[in-house]
Amino acid sequence: MITLALAQMIYFFCLQTPFTHGEDGIQAVPRGKLFGVLDLSNTLVMYYVVLAIFLAAFLLIFRVIHSPFGNVLKAIRENEPRAISLGYDAERYKLLAFVLSATLAGLAGATKAIVFQLASLTDVHWTMSGEVVLMTLLGGMGTIFGPVVGAFAIIGLENYLAGFGQWVTVITGAIFVVCVLAFRRGIVGELGAWWASRRS
Repeated sequence: MITLALAQMIYFFCLQTPFTHGEDGIQAVPRGKLFGVLDLSNTLVMYYVVLAIFLAAFLLIFRVIHSPFGNVLKAIRENEPRAISLGYDAERYKLLAFVLSATLAGLAGATKAIVFQLASLTDVHWTMSGEVVLMTLLGGMGTIFGPVVGAFAIIGLENYLAGFGQWVTVITGAIFVVCVLAFRRGIVGELGAWWASRRS
């Protein structure tokens, strides 16, 4: 609830400040040249730059998860008092995880602004936070590929159902409810469980 309240506060801040242009957003964001070499106005170059950013961020997350730092975070998630009793400063680790999360979210937002050449109020609305949670739950929480699959599924649905107008949110919500009831571990979690049972 605190996170949602802070998101709404940032939304109203962006709505009121002059440099964001309120409801119009920041339009015509220049692409320019990356490192003075890669011309981002070229669609193909832009595609490969975004792909490289995604792969680098994904590999960073993968490395963090499979590092001692990631193991401590898993221990805190499973049983925080036990992790504290082992001598780990849980607050410090959670703060580092939050900073890492905010950094990656900022990178994603900056990349989106350059790709679409627009930074709108939609990007800072509290529903964006809910959409990220929806992607994670749909793909499979606690899995490395789950959020990626969930993001592809949600964005694909939104684009495919764009003709339904305001009903997109209702249809997406209904599909989400069905997936939560039928696939409690998410798409990747259920596929992983099915593969493990098939192998055994």
